[in-house]
Amino acid sequence: MNTQPAQRNSLRRIVDKWLAPTPAAPVRDIRLFRMPANHVRYVRVEALRPTGVLALFFFRHDDGSWQVFPPEAARMTMSPRRLAM
Repeated sequence: MNTQPAQRNSLRRIVDKWLAPTPAAPVRDIRLFRMPANHVRYVRVEALRPTGVLALFFFRHDDGSWQVFPPEAARMTMSPRRLAM
């Protein structure tokens, strides 16, 4: 099966993977945010657990996937082509 990274890492799939919601322990709250500095989108997902509320953050990456880690910041680079001018 040839699925794209964004399909393999859809928000629904990754929430199911990390939080494994059930009727007894449902996902209770999802809030969308955007970082002001770089406009990276992320969501905060809450799930109710017997021990209390569990909250995780999921970050949107440039390839369309959602991950539990933020995307790397773009860094300035030097290349021989830029220096050859």
